[in-house]
Amino acid sequence: MNLDILIFAAHPDDAELGMGGTIAKLTAEGKSVGIVDFTEAELSSNGTVESRKEEAKKASEILNIVVRENLKIRDGSVSIEAKAEAASGVVGDAIKLLRKYKPRVVFAPYFNDRHPDHIGASKIVKEAVFFSGLKKIATELDGDRQQIHRPDKLYYYMQTYEFTPSFVVDISNYFDTKMKAVRAYKSQFFNPDEKGELTFISDPKFIKYLEARARNFGFQIRVEYGEPFFSEEAIELEII
Repeated sequence: MNLDILIFAAHPDDAELGMGGTIAKLTAEGKSVGIVDFTEAELSSNGTVESRKEEAKKASEILNIVVRENLKIRDGSVSIEAKAEAASGVVGDAIKLLRKYKPRVVFAPYFNDRHPDHIGASKIVKEAVFFSGLKKIATELDGDRQQIHRPDKLYYYMQTYEFTPSFVVDISNYFDTKMKAVRAYKSQFFNPDEKGELTFISDPKFIKYLEARARNFGFQIRVEYGEPFFSEEAIELEII
């Protein structure tokens, strides 16, 4: 299966929080989108690994993505040195997925953030995107040697720390879908029917913050809601 877009995230719910509206927009336009989560988020203060799996499945259905994989890196240990279940380096595992799905565009967490796992995930993806295009780095999948593949673009999505965006995507028609996907993680975000630890993201103010941020970046491009992205390379733009 070849994908148009492959998104990497440190934890299930990161992709939805950072770019759920953009995902919904892309899939509505007929683009094939997949998500790779590095961890099962077992260190989360609320919920369990099993409940998080079910929540991720529901969120994926809401966003209409075609594939979701989890590398099962130990939560809190997402770094270049991390090992996946198969005991190979995590960069190598990311390369295998890039060569498996051959995405045209890859998204990763921004490389400076509050959570160390987000920073680690960003570094892993950047290395994997580059090395996936080198012939002398050989990988196998199901016993077959993989063909090299380097995506056309690598973009970074915003998590906690803000940056000056390279571009902003208009998600005005998809903000409600984004929030449905976020709220699918009912163990993680404020829910009056759920009792759990008060955390940075379970605080009821967090959801308000998400909306305020989307409105802020939407305002910057004169629409209702927007999601910001960063590119380390120049971006070609058609003026009209």
